[in-house]
Amino acid sequence: MTWVSHAALTGTIAYAVSSDPLAAAAACVGAVLPDKVEGSPGSVGWRTWRSRHRGWSHWPMLYLALIGALLHGETYIGSRIFLTVLLWVFLGALLHIAEDAVCGKVPAVLPTQKIGIRLFTVGSLREYLFTAVCIGIVYAGSCFLGNR
Repeated sequence: MTWVSHAALTGTIAYAVSSDPLAAAAACVGAVLPDKVEGSPGSVGWRTWRSRHRGWSHWPMLYLALIGALLHGETYIGSRIFLTVLLWVFLGALLHIAEDAVCGKVPAVLPTQKIGIRLFTVGSLREYLFTAVCIGIVYAGSCFLGNR
């Protein structure tokens, strides 16, 4: 998915779950983190970037371990707001990976084992329609549950 789709869908989900604009903003940062740490095709060359794309930065176990470390060490790390922001950044990264799994393959339990389907091509009209429908479903579900 494109960065705009990741940020829009992830931010919507985070806000629907938390009703917290700071959590939604942090999740949006996390929603682009896996791609951002890989760099851009222009910075390293298309072939190099493509060979690394959806590699270790898209491995969900990495973010689950970071969340576990945050939750385990919360009394030692510092402010609750800082911890909450980091938690939502990592949750946003996990949502990014789940979103990428509907338009290609991403690492699963092992970083070398990839799973996913291809419902659409990145940047296509189908991607934006998929994102809009998902946002509509999240919003409708949030309204139905009385959160809005």
